[in-house]
Amino acid sequence: MSTDAIVLLKDDHKTVEQLFKKFEEAGDNALVTKRGIVESIIKELTVHAYIEEEIFYPEARKAVPETKDHVLESLEEHHMVVWMLSELQKLDPSDETFDAKVTVLTENVRHHVEEEEQEWFPKVRKAMGRKELQEIGQRMLDAKSDAPHDPLKLPSATA
Repeated sequence: MSTDAIVLLKDDHKTVEQLFKKFEEAGDNALVTKRGIVESIIKELTVHAYIEEEIFYPEARKAVPETKDHVLESLEEHHMVVWMLSELQKLDPSDETFDAKVTVLTENVRHHVEEEEQEWFPKVRKAMGRKELQEIGQRMLDAKSDAPHDPLKLPSATA
């Protein structure tokens, strides 16, 4: 049985939230640990943004035209996030701005997740049948292997 698109996205959200919490608990002197956690955050968010931008957002917008503004706002939020991710890729964890950048990233992503899950995922779920959400979920799952690993290769990077 395949996972529906919204369940898949929520699972990704949970994975990223766990990484944020690990980072917050890592402590000031855990530079190697923090670097590893940030690399995982970059990978997870880049792949997640890719499947949303390429598959989920266009399908959601088609099924629920009134989500247009939510989709456009989400793409702008992705735009900000991918630039922060690209900066973090190059930044040494000992840099005094490293933790601050991760904190701002975390706050932005948490806000984005809350809006998606509370405001418009329910509308999309209501508009699409279970079968359609499962088909989209399978397409998204398949597309994860095609996702770029460089956040600046995402469509939203140049939006």
